This record gives sequence, C-alpha cells and structure tokens, in this order.
Amino acid sequence: MPIAVLIAAEPLPAGELNAAADRLHQAGLVVGQSHWVEPGLVGEVHFTGDRAAANAALGPMRTACDVLVLEEAARDPRLLVSDMDSTMIANECIDELADYAGVKPQVAAITERAMQGELDFEAALRERVALLNGLSEHVIADCLRHRIHPMPGARTLVRTLRQRGADCVLVSGGFHSFADVIGAELGFHAVFANRLVIEHGHMTGALEGSIVDAARKAAILIEQAAGQGLEVRQVLALGDGANDIPMLKAAGTGIAYHAKPAAIAAADGHIAHGDWTVLLHALGIARADWSD
Repeated sequence: MPIAVLIAAEPLPAGELNAAADRLHQAGLVVGQSHWVEPGLVGEVHFTGDRAAANAALGPMRTACDVLVLEEAARDPRLLVSDMDSTMIANECIDELADYAGVKPQVAAITERAMQGELDFEAALRERVALLNGLSEHVIADCLRHRIHPMPGARTLVRTLRQRGADCVLVSGGFHSFADVIGAELGFHAVFANRLVIEHGHMTGALEGSIVDAARKAAILIEQAAGQGLEVRQVLALGDGANDIPMLKAAGTGIAYHAKPAAIAAADGHIAHGDWTVLLHALGIARADWSD
C-alpha cells in the first residue's frame, strides 16, 4: 500500500492531514489510515491506488511542505546510490577549482548548461577540465578544507541507512580527489568518480580512464543491485541534475533534491523545502533511530 508523507519545517494547521486525505479521495484513490507522526510536522496518509495520481492530487500542497509518495515496500532500501555535487555536498567541485584557476565564470556557465541537460556531459566535462591546465594539486586540499560543505542531513541520512544494513554508493561526475574524502566522511561504502591527470604536482587539463556520465551512473546502480541480488524496489537513488536522470529512473525509488526541472520530472519524488532528514521521515525512520 502506498504512503503519502507530509514533512514540514514549520508546523502545519491541524487539518492539513485531513486535507491531504480529501485530495487523495477526490482523485479516486481509496484512503486508509492517516496520522501525525510528529504533530504538525510529519504526517502519513496510507492509500490504495496509483502513485502518479496521488502525486498530482497532492501537488498544490508542496508550496508549504515536502510531500513524498512511496510504496510501503520501498521504505526499507537495501542499496542507496547518490550523486555528490549539489546533492551530498552544497558545491560543484569543478566550479570551486575553476575559482582557484581564475576561470570560474566560464566553467560555471558550462556546468549550469550541462546540469540543465543542454550540453553533452562528457564533452562539457572535458571542456571545463581543460581550463584547469596548470593548476596546482595543492588547491584540492585547501578547497576541501575551506569550501566544501556536506548538505544538511547528508551524513545523518547515509549513516542511518548504513546502520540499518543498506549499502551506500557515491557516484559522481566529479573527481575522486574530492569524492573519496567526502564518501569516507559521510559513510559511503564505495565511490565511483572521474580521475584528474596530475603531473609534477599540477593538473594537465586531462582526465584518466572512462568517464562517469549519466549512462555510467545508471549502469553502476544496476551492477551494484545485481551483485547483491536485490529487487528494483530495494534500490534508492538520489540526484539533482540531468546527469542523474537515468539513475533516478533505474532505481525503484528516485528522489530529486532541490533539483533542476528535468530531474524533478524524472524522479518519483522531490525534496524542495527541507534537508536530507526529510527522506528519513518519508522512510518511516523515527528520530530516535537516526545515526550521526
């Protein structure tokens, strides 16, 4: 049975949960139990019927809170696969490196067009990396120390799911130089990313090996799930941009986070107001069971 979960940052009126149930009923869905998990802040409505219809019916409520509609069977994921830049961290690492190199406006413009799906990802990535030619590798450590910040709730989300037995995999169109550090800090089991070529302590403007692009992200998800013998419904994918769309679609549940319109349209649900703890509420995990 699907469940619609309302998660608000500020208390909602007491009747808001009944309003959600009424919207589902008016959409032709059979409404079951509804209750506040945390009064005014987290509420659940169980129903029978089409999730897409439920999402459409509850759409107007998303101006005041996050609403995620999940299958009950999907609330215990065994595999989490997540993007990194602007998803697990609040930055685009390549844009930060470009700032050190004095070419941030040029690189950020290309990044934005790639995120919107207007450019081929690999071509756009190679074009941006070429602009980093000659940049000292020492700026990576400085950037990690002073500029890169985890998204609020990211560490709690990953470590909570890991504690509950889920494998957590970070897949990034960015670079291992950042992803390896961030993955370890947040609690991911494995990391897949691109490798910058560094010679004599400086970036050459090239990349080593195959590219982790949209297709590769989805392939990694499928490979990881198959290796563990998991069903699709047991896989949860997280992302924010066009490069994440195949991965979001390949998962049993794909969640877009403060995302670009194309990613929102492809996902099963999106978080627009709160941080990553919204997803913990949607998965039915009580605050007392969160792991920091």
